[in-house]
Amino acid sequence: MTVREHRLPPGQSADELRRFGLPAFAPRRPMLPAEPRLVLVGEHGPDEVPVAELLTNHRATQVSDLHCVTTWSAVDLRWSGVAFRIVHEWILGRFELPFSARWVRFRGLDGFHCCLRIDDAVAADVLLADRLDGQPLTPDHGAPLRLIAPAHYGYKSVKHVASIDYLADYRPGPAGWMAHPRGRVACEERSRFLPGRVWRPVWRAAVPLVRRRYAEAR
Repeated sequence: MTVREHRLPPGQSADELRRFGLPAFAPRRPMLPAEPRLVLVGEHGPDEVPVAELLTNHRATQVSDLHCVTTWSAVDLRWSGVAFRIVHEWILGRFELPFSARWVRFRGLDGFHCCLRIDDAVAADVLLADRLDGQPLTPDHGAPLRLIAPAHYGYKSVKHVASIDYLADYRPGPAGWMAHPRGRVACEERSRFLPGRVWRPVWRAAVPLVRRRYAEAR
C-alpha cells in the first residue's frame, strides 16, 4: 500500500481530476462572462459584486484533496482564492440575513446548486477559488469561481459559482435523493439513505458510464 492510498478515506481510490458530475450536466457548458460578478441574496433582495473585488484581498492558497462521492479522489490539489468565512463576514457587514438562516446555497452558471450548513461553510479550509495549481481555473474545473470544501464530497464544491443565498432549511438541489445534507467525507455520508459503505459499489460501477458521458460532451 502506498502512502497516497493509505491516507485516502474509506472506499476511495486515487485518480486524476477530470470534469465530472451528474450526467445531465455533461453537455452544459456555461458562457463565462468577461468580468464575472457574484450575486449575493440577502433579506431585502439581491446585490452584485465583481468577483475581482472579492478576490483582491486576503488571498490564500491551500493543498487539499477532492473526494468524489462515487469513490474516486484527486489528491494534492493546490487551490488559490479567498476563504469563504471572509466572504461570509463581508456579506454580514453588507446585508441583513434571515434570522432563521442555517444553510448557505451556492449556485453555478450551469444551474447546479448545493447547500452547506453555515458552520461547515465557514470552516478554515473552505475556499472560493479562482486558481488551480498556480493557473487560472479552466471551464472544465469550474471557472471563473469554484467552491472548494475538502471535508465534504465533491458535489458540494460547486463549479462556476454565480450566486450565494442563505436558507432556513436544507434543499438538496439537482442531486435530489442522492445527496446528503452535510456530505462529510470523514463520516462517509454518501447519501441520506443507508450507510455510506453500501453505496460504494453502486457509485463505483457508475463511474465509467459517467466518464464516457462527459468525454462525449467535450
